[in-house]
Amino acid sequence: MEKVITKISIKQQTSDFKYWQQQSPQKRLEVLEQIRQEYHQYKYNAQPIFQRIYKIVYKL
Repeated sequence: MEKVITKISIKQQTSDFKYWQQQSPQKRLEVLEQIRQEYHQYKYNAQPIFQRIYKIVYKL
């Protein structure tokens, strides 16, 4: 795969909002989760995990 870089002026730049509005809700959530994981890796240098484990018991 060849990397391609295109340089444009700020006036020619299109809106990111339009792009994300065209994506499906599922795709938006997937990208949001990816960003969240990258943030935790950068900020805390660790994979995010649950702080506590809860046990749910149902009594009938």
